[in-house]
Amino acid sequence: MKFQAMEVLFGKNTPKQMIPKVTLLAIFAILVFTVTPLSYPLFRYSSTVKSVKDIKQQPSSAFDDLNESSSLPSTSIKKCDIFNGEWVPNPNAPYYTNKTCWAIHEHQNCMKYGRPDSEFLKWKWRPFACELPVFNPFQFLEIVRGKSMAFVGDSVGRNQMQSMICLLSRVEWPIVVSHRQNDYFMVWKYPTYNFTLSSFWTPHLVKSKESDQKGPTSTGLFNLYIDEPDESWITEIEDFDYVILNGGHWFTRSMVYHENQKIVGCHYCLLENVPDLTMYHGYRRAFRTAFKAINNLKNFKGITFLRTFSPSHFENGIWNQGGNCVRRKPFRSNETELEGVSLEFYMIQLEEFKLAEKEGRRNGKKFRLYDVTQATLLRPDGHPSRFGHWPNDNVTLYNDCVHWCLPGPIDTWSDFLLDMLKMEGVRSAEERRLQLKNN
Repeated sequence: MKFQAMEVLFGKNTPKQMIPKVTLLAIFAILVFTVTPLSYPLFRYSSTVKSVKDIKQQPSSAFDDLNESSSLPSTSIKKCDIFNGEWVPNPNAPYYTNKTCWAIHEHQNCMKYGRPDSEFLKWKWRPFACELPVFNPFQFLEIVRGKSMAFVGDSVGRNQMQSMICLLSRVEWPIVVSHRQNDYFMVWKYPTYNFTLSSFWTPHLVKSKESDQKGPTSTGLFNLYIDEPDESWITEIEDFDYVILNGGHWFTRSMVYHENQKIVGCHYCLLENVPDLTMYHGYRRAFRTAFKAINNLKNFKGITFLRTFSPSHFENGIWNQGGNCVRRKPFRSNETELEGVSLEFYMIQLEEFKLAEKEGRRNGKKFRLYDVTQATLLRPDGHPSRFGHWPNDNVTLYNDCVHWCLPGPIDTWSDFLLDMLKMEGVRSAEERRLQLKNN
């Protein structure tokens, strides 16, 4: 399924139409010299395996395929739309298990809590126009050597970060270096690679505060200051090399919007004389404020990735009214489509991203679209559902069709990210070539 919205916003020009033959030859030469260093981790294996053996927890058997440098996934780079494709069987997955990775959040530890099927683990994403290599932890850590990466957003972002830690565990386990050791704000360090991985939990991206634990729908009532970024993350990211921004599901709850210290409207707050501006107003303004705040960071030289909306898959009811996700295989691209709230959130993200990217070009800021929406839409089978706790636990938990089992489909997001980082290397080499030519 190809999103027509992408063509509306970004045009229909293809790379072949845009790049002359001479430039193609130049890019080919650059690729040769850019890709070659990426194979360097293959020759580092003997030095990194020692740190892995020191860990009591052993990697999953699926990772045995990576024990020889010759069998590591390909280092090749081919420019194509990696986000448009289908899920295809992958008998080699998964690349870790819940027994070999301690970073899995309990509520996403589906196999521990009795999920009876494992077929949902045996798929990989295949773009229509090229092959997307399986995530190579050696390559990734070599590319981010000496750098830092921040996940900024809600608990789905934390879900993704924990997936990445599990995938990287084949090479090295991180150590905790944060002062606040909780699920909301964590800082990890990969000492061999001097790579820092951080998580900043900010469900609305802007300043917010719960004013009523119940609210009109018994899911809470929140005050959102839609013109003020949440200081818990915006004051921390200026020195980061990569910032992965996300947000979505919290905006469906009841909210009161504040701007210039005044109430300007709400989403289903049922307050007298307060106009209902819908959830979409708050969502748009939150991303606009977040992007503006990043563009205003004078010393920020990193890259901001907008990780697009990850649709939920509740059927036969919403999340707190009996909805569940019981499917056991992916959709084909012609079996479903983005619609309703998910489509509106996705379109708002694209529109605000385009505005931020345009503004960023004026002051040297870099924005990249990290579009997981289509691949995510096609995986109704990958959620914890009721397998995030024991059936007899004395807790109030609903069927979870928002987050992702680990291991599971969310691991593919790291395949996307590694490919994007490789392309950043190609882009940087091309920019340096043009600068030398102009000088």
